[in-house]
Amino acid sequence: MKPKVFITRPIPDAVVETIKETCEVDMWHTSAILPPIAEKIGALDGLITYGHELVTEEMMDTAPNLKVIAVVGVGYDHVDADAAKARGIAVGNTPGVLNGTTADMTFALLFAVARNIIPANQHVQSKQWTYYDPNILWGYDIHHATLGIVGMGRIGYEVAKRALGFDMRVLYYKRNRREDWEAELGVEYTPLDRLLEESDFVTLHVPLTPETHHLIGERELERMKSTAILVNIARGPVVDSKALYEALKAGKIAGAALDVTHPEPISTDDPLLTLDNVLIAPHVGSATIQTRTRMATMAAENLLAGLKGEPLPYSAFAD
Repeated sequence: MKPKVFITRPIPDAVVETIKETCEVDMWHTSAILPPIAEKIGALDGLITYGHELVTEEMMDTAPNLKVIAVVGVGYDHVDADAAKARGIAVGNTPGVLNGTTADMTFALLFAVARNIIPANQHVQSKQWTYYDPNILWGYDIHHATLGIVGMGRIGYEVAKRALGFDMRVLYYKRNRREDWEAELGVEYTPLDRLLEESDFVTLHVPLTPETHHLIGERELERMKSTAILVNIARGPVVDSKALYEALKAGKIAGAALDVTHPEPISTDDPLLTLDNVLIAPHVGSATIQTRTRMATMAAENLLAGLKGEPLPYSAFAD
């Protein structure tokens, strides 16, 4: 019998057809409604998660034949990895492929807030642009500004490379210093407090761990320049959203751009949505045709290897 596989959201047809060659595939038909993983998992040999729906220890306990969980994405904090490891269930993710795409999105968000792109478009769309006014929508220069990168991993590295093209001074904070990247890119390592104090733009690229939960809170926001802009493209809980709201409302920082929130989706009555100096995107940092297709392909490669009992080509436990 073919192994049973459940895919939690629609992925490209070509990838699904590859999986169907050796597996019995059940794919949830929509991204608009949460997939019923708890109902499906008991009979599964393999699971592909595409989204951040929880895969808990209790769910795994109902799935005696589950061999592999393949995540379409880099972060896998929604999967109880310790429980999976204890049960011999392989967990794979898709590192590397989305680094450049997410770095592009980081700069898209940074530019959008710094240069008031959304308000400018709204100004035109609402038919307010009836004459040229040189005194509206002033923003901030990106070129020759100071960029602070918090979490200088693969994505942070790509962000730094792009910043050099704008003649930016680049500071970075990372648990493990990368002197090789300092020599290659001319970036400067600094403690977090100094980075916050000196940066015109601060971008966040850390994984969500107990140590990074609310890494940016009231104290950290107080240290930033009143003209500074914060970009979070990591995970929502890395920023204390209540503290961010207060800082933005009081003008302690100039603006923020968030591709991630806590919770996701953000509550419709969240006070952040009442502010004009924050831009919020629905977690689309890697959402390009090329990247999302490659991510699904890598997840399929992990799935098929795990079902055969082979090492995953992109194991989340590799480190």
